[in-house]
Amino acid sequence: MKRLELPERPGWKEEAEKLGFGFHTMYGAPYWDESRAYSFSLKEIEDDIEDPSQELYGMCLELVDRVVRDDALLQKIAIPQDYRSWIRQSWEAETPSLYGRFDFFYNGTGPAKLLEFNADTPTALYETGFFQWMWLEEQIKAGVLPEDTDQFNSVQDRLIERFASMFAPGFHIHFASSKDQDEDRATVRYLEDCSKQAGLIPHFVAVEEIGVDEQGRFADSDAFVIDALFKLYPYEDMFREDYGPYLPGAPVQLIEPPWKAILSNKAILPLLWEMFPEHPNLLPSFFEGEADDAFLAGPHVRKPFFSREGANITLRGLGDEELTTPGAYGAEGHILQAYTEPPKFGDDYAMIGSWIVGGQASGICIREDRHPITQDLSRFVPHVIQEN
Repeated sequence: MKRLELPERPGWKEEAEKLGFGFHTMYGAPYWDESRAYSFSLKEIEDDIEDPSQELYGMCLELVDRVVRDDALLQKIAIPQDYRSWIRQSWEAETPSLYGRFDFFYNGTGPAKLLEFNADTPTALYETGFFQWMWLEEQIKAGVLPEDTDQFNSVQDRLIERFASMFAPGFHIHFASSKDQDEDRATVRYLEDCSKQAGLIPHFVAVEEIGVDEQGRFADSDAFVIDALFKLYPYEDMFREDYGPYLPGAPVQLIEPPWKAILSNKAILPLLWEMFPEHPNLLPSFFEGEADDAFLAGPHVRKPFFSREGANITLRGLGDEELTTPGAYGAEGHILQAYTEPPKFGDDYAMIGSWIVGGQASGICIREDRHPITQDLSRFVPHVIQEN
């Protein structure tokens, strides 16, 4: 694994904006950064990222099967009582999942270390599945990269295949995200396009405009009944909405399925460590209040059960002062995870996101930041597979 310095494509920003990637630059700083790229060998991709991602996903499914049947564990990870039977039923019915993303620290040596699993509402999907692949094709065509350069990226094809396996052609499916969230809207728009390529008929509805009719059915702002809903909106927030109490009884298929409410919770990290102790891709993790003195004496990270984009993360034990990111999360509880040194290339720390689509490891994205905690404005950097 190494970082390459590369020339940018002429006019790429104008092209990005034509394609709906208007947030390539945010607050005057680059979000998409193609002045560099990360290069991996095929062995690094297959042995150190793809295979562990597949194994970890299987481990996560084992965890759901355990937790969903244990009311004490559901209580411990802050799943509200009113939704537990519904979540259990969705698991037992094998309600299908579309996608998720593992976040790893990996530098080309030693096993990749799991930081967390974005199992319900991961973003950076459009950048990974479409724009990153287009960048590769154009850089090969321009002679910047050799013709045999590849990329670990079957994300778009897998998304289309998954939609086609979940719904019959001509099925109407709704997609929802919050108003005024450009990145979320781009992710949803991309998924709408993938569903259309799978033969479905997509409709957009803002999360804030979802309603419930007199029969307890979910409906959009045009009173069109929602039979299936991809919602880029976390379950813990949906539970607090006015329509939350209607979720268990509504005749709607949700994507991600309700059982993902278990996996979209950092409380799975200590549970995974308990179920699979000393696994090479896991970091020692504990619920706050359950770690021993030896663990607490070493460097570790405090994370809330629920948070997005690196909010409310605290690094301890690296010096005299704690390093904390701002945010409004943490009311439900916290976990502690052993600190591992993030890979650093030049002045930048790098994190790898590994995508699971339809239960299969399907590609990666890379985020860079001068700060060791990846946040919402961390730069997206493309990657390649090269043997030389």
